[in-house]
Amino acid sequence: MYAIDLDKMDFEEAKTYFASYISEVTKKALSYIREDAKEDEEALLLQIQTCNQIIQLLNSKLHDEDFVNLQLDERGEILTSVYKKLNSVRTVRKEKPTRPITSISQSSLFTGSQYEPNMLEELKKEIASSDEIEWIVSFIKWSGLRIILNELRDFTIERGGRLRIITTSYMEATDYKALVELSKLPNTEVRVSLDKQRTRLHAKAYLFKRDSGFSTAYIGSSNLSNPALTSGLEWNLKITERDSFDVLRKFGATFESYWNDEEFKSLLPDEHENWEMVQYSLSKETVAEETEQYYFDIQPYHYQKEILDELEVERVIHGQMKNLVVAATGVGKTVISAFDFKRFLKQKPNAKLLFIAHREEILRQSLVTFRTILKDANFGEMFVGKHEPKSFDQLFMSIQSWNSKKMSENTTFDFYDYIIVDEFHHATAPSYRALLDFYQPTILLGLTATPERMDNDSILSYFNDRIAAEMRLTEAINRKLLSPFHYFCVTDNVDLTSIKWSRKGYDIGELTNIYTANHRRSDLVIQSIKRYVTSLNEVKALGFCVSVDHAKYMSTYFNQKNIPSISLHGKSSPEERVVAQRKLVSGEINFIFVVDLYNEGIDIPEINTVLFLRPTESLTVFLQQLGRGLRLADDKECLTVLDFVGQAHKNYPFEEKFRSLVGKTKHSIHHYIENGFFHLPKGSVIQMEKQAKEYILRNIKEARINKQNLIAKIKHFEADSGRRLTLKNFLQYYHLSLADVYGSQKNRSFERMKVEAGVTKEYKAEYEDLLMKKIHKLFHLDSLDLISFYKKYIEKTDVNTEEEQRMEAMLYYSFFSKPPRDLGFSSIKEGLREILTSQALKDEILQVIEVCFENLRLLEKKSPFDFVSPLRVHAHYTIDQILAAFGYYNEKQKPAFREGVKYFEEEKTDVFFVTLNKSDKDFSPSTLYEDYAINEQLFHWQSQSRTSDTSPTAIRLFNHRKTNNQISIFIREYRNEGPYTSPFIFLGTADYVKHEGSKPVSIIWKLHEPMPAYLVSSANKNVL
Repeated sequence: MYAIDLDKMDFEEAKTYFASYISEVTKKALSYIREDAKEDEEALLLQIQTCNQIIQLLNSKLHDEDFVNLQLDERGEILTSVYKKLNSVRTVRKEKPTRPITSISQSSLFTGSQYEPNMLEELKKEIASSDEIEWIVSFIKWSGLRIILNELRDFTIERGGRLRIITTSYMEATDYKALVELSKLPNTEVRVSLDKQRTRLHAKAYLFKRDSGFSTAYIGSSNLSNPALTSGLEWNLKITERDSFDVLRKFGATFESYWNDEEFKSLLPDEHENWEMVQYSLSKETVAEETEQYYFDIQPYHYQKEILDELEVERVIHGQMKNLVVAATGVGKTVISAFDFKRFLKQKPNAKLLFIAHREEILRQSLVTFRTILKDANFGEMFVGKHEPKSFDQLFMSIQSWNSKKMSENTTFDFYDYIIVDEFHHATAPSYRALLDFYQPTILLGLTATPERMDNDSILSYFNDRIAAEMRLTEAINRKLLSPFHYFCVTDNVDLTSIKWSRKGYDIGELTNIYTANHRRSDLVIQSIKRYVTSLNEVKALGFCVSVDHAKYMSTYFNQKNIPSISLHGKSSPEERVVAQRKLVSGEINFIFVVDLYNEGIDIPEINTVLFLRPTESLTVFLQQLGRGLRLADDKECLTVLDFVGQAHKNYPFEEKFRSLVGKTKHSIHHYIENGFFHLPKGSVIQMEKQAKEYILRNIKEARINKQNLIAKIKHFEADSGRRLTLKNFLQYYHLSLADVYGSQKNRSFERMKVEAGVTKEYKAEYEDLLMKKIHKLFHLDSLDLISFYKKYIEKTDVNTEEEQRMEAMLYYSFFSKPPRDLGFSSIKEGLREILTSQALKDEILQVIEVCFENLRLLEKKSPFDFVSPLRVHAHYTIDQILAAFGYYNEKQKPAFREGVKYFEEEKTDVFFVTLNKSDKDFSPSTLYEDYAINEQLFHWQSQSRTSDTSPTAIRLFNHRKTNNQISIFIREYRNEGPYTSPFIFLGTADYVKHEGSKPVSIIWKLHEPMPAYLVSSANKNVL
């Protein structure tokens, strides 16, 4: 007796499943036919005839003549090669074509065995039979290149084949001579990553493209070196386009993505700057002082661009000219500030700059960074130690010098236009306060990795309590700027359900009583540490405690158990902290037990273990405590985190904590706990003991946001928060999203819940149910022009231009699914006025739009069209809103629309609606590499399956520039975001670059505007 599980078949993946199944059925049927036949020739003929009958059936179903041409010839021969005879010696000399020994249609595994084909000889034959070659290897040795160089010469010189290779300078393993010899080959280009410290490229893969559709690839452990190709026990899997089409397509897409990534420097013969950098990077000698070179064109990474975008929005849209950037050490905050200042110089070319830091070395490095990015070797002067400037205009100055040189007496309060303060968490010290209180610059930019201070003296007050931009934890770990974590949820034997709970969380006194002198729990902590860490002797740990008494008790207990430990707290002297840090790093002690964050007292990159010995209610504090252990250090593989999880109060924010570790994904935290955390930063793990998992799931279920829960919060909001009850304030205070408040059932509104909470009067509105069902279609609004118009329109319903008419229609079709007359309205305006006659509904819409305004994180770009259009590049819209913006949905009609492509003949514009992840599954290799970003400007798009490269549609797309047609691209990551249909972001217009294939056709487009930095990692599924 068996139990079975059934899952609904994914629409997008169905063709792959069916084709695989039919292949198996056909193979079995052909085996039966072969066995039943008396003669070999008869068996072969019967199998061919059966296959042709299947093809004929498909032809009759599809009425597509192409299927007739796919019928098998009854002679039963296999085509092994096709080659040109014209202008070739083959016209006079019969020569057997070179082909690999292993099949080019079936995959095979190489293990270095002497009983299998030699890997080196197979590669030579693959080279000789390819049309194009793409290799990606960690390093290239001259010993490996020279033994295939003749074949590569024949390939590139005699046959004109294209060769592209990606490699690295990691550990200086690549031989410079190998790169030089490769550069001498025609049709050849090599690109090299120069990141020697933290290279993320360890791939060894070789792709051999064939126009015949029989491409092959080798993926495994062999770099381009003599031992790897000839004598090592290397494992390499050969895959073929015939039986691993999706894998080959992913290989090609990933290679193209890396190829166009700025990290890899091109080594064409005339690119002298890149050759110099590569030669320097491959040299094993250490250079005493870095050469300052200011002519290289430095570009920010996409995660740095994202921060720059957010700074622009803070100033241009929100009017915030004092900005705090929070990002991990290593992110390049100085680089970000230099690019930001470069942008400011365009507005004010003679702007005066003051850069403040507390150490001379930081100032020297920062000055070099600014000179490099501004390409000005004379920019700026140091004012620290023995350095004295000739001018105050562009100063890189220590805070000590600023005070000692009495700059407040030697400059006026408005002298500097742009002030940068590095390590801004020091800013509450008197020396910094004097500077900040004196100057009134146009822009103040604070840089820090740790905005929270041990003395609770917040630095956010300098920035109107706003963080302008903050790098996500997941992004920092993926970029190897922070250490990955292994997070273990350990079952605690302490029940916290009866502990007093208030708005601020658990009662500290009661927690102290329950934890202090609890030997049974302390033994559990020690047992768990021994279970999860490699060795107690190697541990360098921070343990976060609930109080001073708790910290002292833990260190005492650990010492009694012969585990060297110490406790630190607010009354510990600076000397005690320095000694504790030295002892932990040297291994004299293994644990420091602390109460608060101690950002300055406890800043030890070597920390490799963190213990959460108390529940941490504040997400900010939790992330700060976790961050103490995420600093990179030599020989530190990852951070081990032990979180002791007991039965918690129903309001304890487990879900919020785990969401911060996972990042933005399509699934709920509940889903990940049940099914495993398969979306985490690279190298990171979350693992839960059985009982701890049950506690967390039970808590998440109880704490789940529901209507009654929200009504209770609304009822007491003003008393609890001290703020006026508005939707914006409510969301900010409780860290909620619009989707959290309005829910998936589409039966809630904020104004109705206020009535049910007894904080506002009852009202009646005819279109209240409609608003509840449709209000979510406004949640994504991020076009400043559209938001500004709607704010005015909802109050007065005035329309003055054709563009505003289109905006009005976009709002109408956000709520109504039929044209006005079909619903009894005389016009679009009348339909909207019917909704807006209710003050409650009007207030609801206005409050949602106000939240959208507050959530703006990117500055839209103007319409790219030469006709009237309210669409703005990099703003989000639903399909209904887009079609209304084009006038396709209007006063008279709303035609049916289901396809992913629409051509507007009058506007001469093709519109593509692209869903990047077409399958609802978490990973779908058969659909993942149809549409994707190659980099921030190149986009790979695949047509519908029946579009041939000679069809009128394809010809129009290929020649759009000649005919003055425009291509506009709208994309979204998934079909749905939670309970709602996902909107599309408008990437703007694009130009044709190249195409390949037919039925379907794959086209690469070049966007006129680079896509937003935050979108690059999700649109480019291979981003480094």
